[in-house]
Amino acid sequence: MLTHLRIRNLALAVDLSIEFQPGFNAVTGETGAGKSMIIGALNLLLGARADRTLIRAGADACSVEAVLDIRQVRAPLAEFLAEHGLEPAEAGQLLLKRTLSATGANRQFINGSPAPLQTLAELGEWLVDLHGPHDHQSLFHPARQLALLDAQAGLDELRSQYAEVFLRRVDTAARKAALIVDEATYARQLDLLRHQAREIEGAGFQPGDDEHLETEHRRVQNAARLLELAQGTAALLHDDDDAVIPRARQAGRLLQDLVRLDPSAEDLATTHASVLELLQDLHHRLSTYTDRLEVDPARLQELDERLNLLHSLRRKYGATVEVILEFGVQARAQLEQLEGRDAEVARLNAELEQLDAEIARRGAALTAARRKAIPRLAKAVSAQLKDLGFRQSEFGVALQPAPAPQRTGCDVIEFQFAPNPGEPARPLRAIASSGELARVMLGLKTVLAAQDDIPVVVFDEVDANIGGETAHAVGAKMRDIGRRRQVICITHLAPVAAAGDAHFVVSKATQDGRTLSRFEPVTDTARAEELSRMLGGGAAALQHAQALLAASRTP
Repeated sequence: MLTHLRIRNLALAVDLSIEFQPGFNAVTGETGAGKSMIIGALNLLLGARADRTLIRAGADACSVEAVLDIRQVRAPLAEFLAEHGLEPAEAGQLLLKRTLSATGANRQFINGSPAPLQTLAELGEWLVDLHGPHDHQSLFHPARQLALLDAQAGLDELRSQYAEVFLRRVDTAARKAALIVDEATYARQLDLLRHQAREIEGAGFQPGDDEHLETEHRRVQNAARLLELAQGTAALLHDDDDAVIPRARQAGRLLQDLVRLDPSAEDLATTHASVLELLQDLHHRLSTYTDRLEVDPARLQELDERLNLLHSLRRKYGATVEVILEFGVQARAQLEQLEGRDAEVARLNAELEQLDAEIARRGAALTAARRKAIPRLAKAVSAQLKDLGFRQSEFGVALQPAPAPQRTGCDVIEFQFAPNPGEPARPLRAIASSGELARVMLGLKTVLAAQDDIPVVVFDEVDANIGGETAHAVGAKMRDIGRRRQVICITHLAPVAAAGDAHFVVSKATQDGRTLSRFEPVTDTARAEELSRMLGGGAAALQHAQALLAASRTP
C-alpha cells in the first residue's frame, strides 16, 4: 500500500505531502489544477523516461519520494532487494526516491541506497499498476495474463508440477550438451584431462607437504651456516678457555663459601644452581642439534626438484597442495565421464525422452484445464464490462500453442476485446482509447482482484465518455477492488468520487505571484461541496451530492 507520497518542484507542485489511505482513494479537482502530476510522479518512481520539462520553472531539480507498506505483498521483495545489494525494508516499509536535475543528473534510491533505473522499474512492476494514458500496464503482458488465468482457475498446482518437470529437462539437456562436442574438441579434452590427472597423481603430494617441504628445504639449504652457529654457541658455553659453564662453576664455589659464612644468602646459591642447570641443558641440546645437522648436497638437490615441481603445479592448478589435489580429483572424474561419453549420452537421451513424454502429458492437462477455464473468465469479465457501459462488447481469451514448451506450459494466450458488435476482437494493447482501455482494465481487475498480487492500482481517465448508471457502476467496482487492493482514481464524475473510502481535492492557488497546486483531503461538508461543484453547483447539486455520499455508506 502506498502510504506517503511527497512531490517537490514537479509541474505546479512546490512541496506536496500526500497521505493515501487504504481502500479506494478518489482524487478530484478542476481541469488544469494538477491532478495529472500524481500520474507523472508515480511514473517517475516506476522507472519511466525522465521528462525535464516537468521540473517547475525556476527550480534546479524535482524529486518524488514514496513510502509503501509491503507487509501484505506476496511477491518475493526481500529476496529481490538482497539480490540487488539493497537495504532490507525495515518494519515492512519500502522507501523509493527519484530526483531529476535540470542539468541532466538523474538519480534513484531504494531504501536509501542508489539503484539503477532498471532495478527501480523491475521493482515497480510488483508494486503499482497504472491504467490510463501511459504504458505501465502489467495486464498487457501475455505472461502476466497467463498467470492470472491460471490463478483465477486454480491451476497453480498443475502449473508448478509442470514447471518442475520442465526444469528437470532443462538441466538434463544442459548436461547432455556439455558432452556433445566435435571429435577434435573431444580428443583435446581427453588429452588435457589425462595429462592433468596423471601429472597431479604422479607428483605424489599429500596434504601438508608444501609446508613440510619448504621447512626442510630452508634447513638443508642453510645446514653449513646452522652448524657453524650451533657449534660456536656450544664453544662459548663450554669449550673455550673462558667458557660460560666453567666460569659459572667457579662462581658456584665462591657462593658456597659465602653461604658458610652467612646462611641467609642460601637463596643466592639456589638461584645459581638453577642457572647452571639451564646452561648445561642448553649445551646438551645444542650438541644434539649439531649431531642432526648434515650438509647433504644430494638431499638439497632432491628438495629443489620437489619444490620446483610444486611451484609448477601451483601455477597450473592452485595455491596449495589441497587445492591441487582437489583439482586432480575433479579432472579424474571428468575424464571418466568423457571416456564413458557414449554410454552417458545414451542414458541422457533416454531420460530426455521420458521427460518429453511427461512434459507433453502434463502440458496437455494444463492446456485442457485452461480451455475449460477461459469461458468462465470471459463470461465474468464480459458481465463486468456491461456494467461499465459496454452493453454489446465481448471479452475473450485467445489460446494458441507455444512455438516450443516453456516453463509456464505449452500455450500462449492473449486477452482480447471487441467493443462493438461485428468488429473483430483485438488484443488489449491494441485498444486505442485510453478511457476505453481503463474501463476494460477495471472490469478485469474486479474479476481478478483476488488473484492479482499487485497492491496498488491507479486509474486515470477511467470515466471518459461515461455517465449515469455506468458512473455508479465504476464507483462501485472501484470500492469493491479497494477491499482487496489500494485504489487511487483520478475522476471527473461525482458518483465515482462519492464511492471512495477517502477523497482528495487538487486545486490551484497563487503565492508570491506564482501558481501552485494544493492537494488536500476532504470529509463531510467539504466533500459534499466538492461533489456539488462536480455536479454543476447549486442547492440541487448539493442535495444530490449528499445523497451520493449517503448511498456510498450503505453496506
